[in-house]
Amino acid sequence: MANIVQFENVGLRYGSGQETLSDVSFTLGGGAFYFLTGASGAGKTSLLKLLYLAQRPSRGVIRLFGEDAVMMPRTRLPGFRRRIGVVFQDFRLVPHLSAADNIALPLRVAGMPDADIRQPVREMLAWVGLAERADARPATLSGGEQQRVAIARAVITRPEMLVADEPTGNVDPEMADRLLHLFDSLNKLGTTVVVATHDFQLLGRIPGAQMMRLDKGRLLDPTGALRYPPDRNRA
Repeated sequence: MANIVQFENVGLRYGSGQETLSDVSFTLGGGAFYFLTGASGAGKTSLLKLLYLAQRPSRGVIRLFGEDAVMMPRTRLPGFRRRIGVVFQDFRLVPHLSAADNIALPLRVAGMPDADIRQPVREMLAWVGLAERADARPATLSGGEQQRVAIARAVITRPEMLVADEPTGNVDPEMADRLLHLFDSLNKLGTTVVVATHDFQLLGRIPGAQMMRLDKGRLLDPTGALRYPPDRNRA
């Protein structure tokens, strides 16, 4: 399947400090499932920010969906980002909106009429098992329920790629399995899925998933289509 992401010798530096990511090169195939692993501070969240265009690299080439994402005019970024769904570690739900309205938010931002929004929102609520919680505000939802609302919001636009940052970090093992099943179901519909996690117990629960491993800002242990530069610290 065609590659939808290509990183070439990408580096990321915040301010004048050391690089957070160094010489990162890889490709992601369309319709595949990837786990991004590594210890806390390895650079996982920074890499995800590059993937969903919240951050530009300090150097290197990033191509998304066949286009140069580094040189892309800022005026094109909002529309381009709608091709990418994002599940944040801290959920980022709007507190004064109901679960249904949080899920509907991307469609409203895109200008869809309310009459056309109701049905897809109902379908998403049912898909994540929250049909009876449509009117609930985030503060009244459990952590697992909030995470499912965040997932539904991220995928309601049927993104070509879904990026999830530690989506199982705040839930129990049973809920973690359920969330992974939701991601797997979405992947089977053709969406490329990238899940960042430090929980190595999750690996292997998605048959055919590939793994990327970050260590101190460098990509290690390539599988499948992944490629990376040699570790310069090794003899």
